Amino acid sequence: MFILGSGSPRRLELLGQLGIVPDTVRPPDIDETPLKGELPRPYCARMAREKVAAVKAAATDIVLCADTTVALGRRILGKPANKDEARAFLRLMSGRRHRVITAVAVRKGNRIWERDVVSTVRMKPLSDPELTGYLATDDWQGKAGGYAIQGPASALIPWISGSFTGIVGLPLAETAGLLQAAGMEVWT
Repeated sequence: MFILGSGSPRRLELLGQLGIVPDTVRPPDIDETPLKGELPRPYCARMAREKVAAVKAAATDIVLCADTTVALGRRILGKPANKDEARAFLRLMSGRRHRVITAVAVRKGNRIWERDVVSTVRMKPLSDPELTGYLATDDWQGKAGGYAIQGPASALIPWISGSFTGIVGLPLAETAGLLQAAGMEVWT
């Protein structure tokens, strides 16, 4: 049985691009609070590991979990709690580069395979009307850093370096490799 440990519709769609449909979806419920002084990349990897460990599964099941974190320097920009926090995050990123880190963890029995992918994103300098217009779409809700590159925010992002699917939330090349390592047939 293949279990997707994520409630993200984006991850489900991305797996679909590989022709993979999970047998079941079981989003784990874990505390996602960063530890004091924790840096973005280790934080993201820890979240993916904790998520995959929290999903109940049989020893023969393959479980996939991921975490996406937006980092501005050493600062972690999580999912904004409200429109004001989303505005603050977007103002911080306006006209600057930031990193999007997606960590993937795959578990079968007691074995865990993991990988993280770091991409760089540049957001254009945002005018007040652009910022207000984007926030009015409500697309910022539930998104790390307050945006999704595949949505309306794509008009705010002129340049990326790295994995587009990683920025969306599941780097497909790396994910396919991890699933194959766990014994799952991909491309069948």
